[in-house]
Amino acid sequence: MKNSKSLYHGHRFPAIAISCAVRWYFRFSLSLRDIEELLLERGVVVTYETIRRWCDKFGAGFAQCAKAVRRKLGSTWHLDEMFVTLRGEPYLLWRAVDEHGAELDVLVQKRRDKAAAKRFFRRVLRSNPVPRKIVTDQLRSYPAAKADIPELAQVKHVFVKAAARVNNRAENSHQPTRRRERQMCGFRDARRTQAFLSCFGPIRQHFALPRHQMNAAFHRAILKERLGTWHSWTVSTAINTVI
Repeated sequence: MKNSKSLYHGHRFPAIAISCAVRWYFRFSLSLRDIEELLLERGVVVTYETIRRWCDKFGAGFAQCAKAVRRKLGSTWHLDEMFVTLRGEPYLLWRAVDEHGAELDVLVQKRRDKAAAKRFFRRVLRSNPVPRKIVTDQLRSYPAAKADIPELAQVKHVFVKAAARVNNRAENSHQPTRRRERQMCGFRDARRTQAFLSCFGPIRQHFALPRHQMNAAFHRAILKERLGTWHSWTVSTAINTVI
């Protein structure tokens, strides 16, 4: 019999501390120093730079687990792009969500042309089935790129009005990112922004329940279930073994 290496092999802090730190960072609008203080209150003395490394190392894996257990995705893609400023330069954050608001993927790019739209379509298709319908604004890059991708050539394409503060699924999906962007005083590096937002969306949505659609008791029950699922990925794996 041979024991497999723990997910946390080489870390001197317990799995529950690392798991909580990563969850707090991606779930709540907390800085790394805020989490350092919260852990200190609980007797865990760790620097914010260590917490940053934990998020970099474990965030992507935990986000993939969150994607794997979410409910079946819808058959409609809502795509939109928003401007973000990185070190004084404008970038485009492309985002795709389904009709329920579940985030399918995000991609930070410099351009807003046909090649950028095509790159984003191919990225979303790598991890999601071909949709029944695609909903976008009137950016001409979308139909031009869609026509060049065989899987999407026959998919129905619906256009909606493109304007600021329009109340639609795609525009509303940007709100959590905008709030986090303000709390972080802006994003800075394209690579780190891509890595952060790829983890932020799935982990936040795993815990951000539609509170207005359920009573308090049901909300607590579902949240406890989600927390239990989270701990099964992040803590139980620390003691798993293989024969």
